[in-house]
Amino acid sequence: MEPTSGSPREALRAAAALTSWSAGLQVVFRLLTFLLNAFTLRYVSKETIGVVNVRLTLLYSTILFLSREAFRKACLNVGAEQKWAQVINLLWLTVPLGVVWALFLCWIWLQLVTIPDPALIPHYEVGVVAFGLSAIVELLSEPLWVLAQAHMLVRLKVIAESIAMVAKCVLTVLCVTIAPHWGLCIFSLAQLLYSSCLLACYVLYFVKFVGSQEAQRKSFPISTLGDLMPKFLCHQHVLNPRLAILTWTFYKQSFLKQVLTEGERYVMTFLNVLNFGDQGVYDIVNNLGSLVARFLFLPIEESFYVFFVKVLERGKDIGHQKREDVSMAATVLEMLVKLVLLIGLTITVFGYSYSHLALDIYGGSMLSSGSGPILLRCYCVYVLLLAVNGVTECFTFAAMSKEEVDRYNLMMMALSLAFLGLSYYLTWWKGAVGFILANCLNMGFRIAHSLQYISHYFKLSENRPLVGLQLPRPLLLAYLGSAIVTAFSQASLSQQGLMALSVHVLLGAVCLIIVLITIFFTEPKLVWFVRTQFFSQDKKET
Repeated sequence: MEPTSGSPREALRAAAALTSWSAGLQVVFRLLTFLLNAFTLRYVSKETIGVVNVRLTLLYSTILFLSREAFRKACLNVGAEQKWAQVINLLWLTVPLGVVWALFLCWIWLQLVTIPDPALIPHYEVGVVAFGLSAIVELLSEPLWVLAQAHMLVRLKVIAESIAMVAKCVLTVLCVTIAPHWGLCIFSLAQLLYSSCLLACYVLYFVKFVGSQEAQRKSFPISTLGDLMPKFLCHQHVLNPRLAILTWTFYKQSFLKQVLTEGERYVMTFLNVLNFGDQGVYDIVNNLGSLVARFLFLPIEESFYVFFVKVLERGKDIGHQKREDVSMAATVLEMLVKLVLLIGLTITVFGYSYSHLALDIYGGSMLSSGSGPILLRCYCVYVLLLAVNGVTECFTFAAMSKEEVDRYNLMMMALSLAFLGLSYYLTWWKGAVGFILANCLNMGFRIAHSLQYISHYFKLSENRPLVGLQLPRPLLLAYLGSAIVTAFSQASLSQQGLMALSVHVLLGAVCLIIVLITIFFTEPKLVWFVRTQFFSQDKKET
């Protein structure tokens, strides 16, 4: 398949640039959310935060995921020879599909799940309608989003989402400060503003970009604004049959992936295993624990999925592909696996000893005195599994044939049912920790499948990308020593006053520096990869 934006090496540079920009964007997003939650904790109850961040956000993310995820995966496989008019027609189906899902799911959220006490959490119905409407507004920008991603318009996504998030945060802070009694109405207005700003940014950009000299220089396939709208096509199918079938294949998978991704929130919402206050604490810990995972692992997964689908030919044996492309894909996969593994190990090792301190700084005794520290420590282990799964599954989905995806769907169905059952019973047994344990088991199964697929994919090649999971002995010893020293420090110093706490932090910093120095000297190939692909001065938007 011919890449839309040039050679495989150009695709790699573009993917690295996209990762760097996306990672920076995610840093901003997570920090803003992090600070926003810390601020709103002082003004609204943890029950309100539980309803917004679990119940209503789940409604919003479910509508979006079921309406657009399959279309994104299918349409990002488009090659240069593809007729983009057919692709745009297909992408516009996300809007009516989103309306149907919004109506259906809003009815479920209003009629079939437990309604919060109006005296404690008023305006719940307004929140449900507003979050459903915001999802539909965001779907209006979907064809533009896919065009931007497919043609590596890196800065558009960064700028649009940054503006939208800043607007959302500013409105939330103002309303929470001035009128905290508005409750859910505050978060509803902020969510609608976010989606509206996102849509406006994409529309304004393409109004200026389409037909410009810059668009011609980049061989952009759309020449007029009218080409961005759905239309009938003379002497050809309105939709590309192959792409439509691929979308349906991914669509069947999207149900299962959504359950696996948001399974604990579905259990909370429909089975009432935790009250709204406990849901709020769990969500705060989840946001804190996933800070690095969301701003770093997700951009890597999204950006290098684009790279893999452009370099490899889906469903073809590597013997029938260019050796240079296969070798490059294997090298990149090896480096990515090692990179995320080291990041995940660092979070796991140091997260155990500094979870209590992090929660105490963030939310005070409300978070650090209860089950919060145990939750965050368990979540740090989950982050390690999340890191490895994200990269390996990214490659697997990019290389699988339609038939392999269908077989994987069946396995995911069984895994989804097992995961829901595990979440329910483990939560009754261990409370909110049970959710994290169930997620760890879920990720373990998915990692095992991806590793088996990758091993089989490269078995006839001299490339062995899974050696990225092997770490040199000095590095393992550095991690082990750091874990022992910081755990002892946490047990003996963290509760002994400010001076002892400062020593505890200093010991952690020294251990972290030792680990980083060890990585620098034992993993020169990885250091070179990170420096050249993510920090190179000549990276540019393609």
